[in-house]
Amino acid sequence: MEVVIKTIDRQGRLVIPKEWRDEVLEGGKVVMVRRGDSIEIRAYREVDLTRYFDSVEVELESDLSDWHSVRRELRAQRGG
Repeated sequence: MEVVIKTIDRQGRLVIPKEWRDEVLEGGKVVMVRRGDSIEIRAYREVDLTRYFDSVEVELESDLSDWHSVRRELRAQRGG
């Protein structure tokens, strides 16, 4: 683990060390997460949603071109 102490300017800007940006930040975007009195800065990574395609199998009697009937059938199957 590496630790660096930085000063935040009057506009709230913070400079991330160049070595860290080069090693960790590929696209130049970050995700900031506030947890109580801490702020985490994480590299932003786009998620490839296509890897989840065809990962769920459901038995349906409804015609898939009628999404309203599909939704009703799925809700009925899960009891909601």
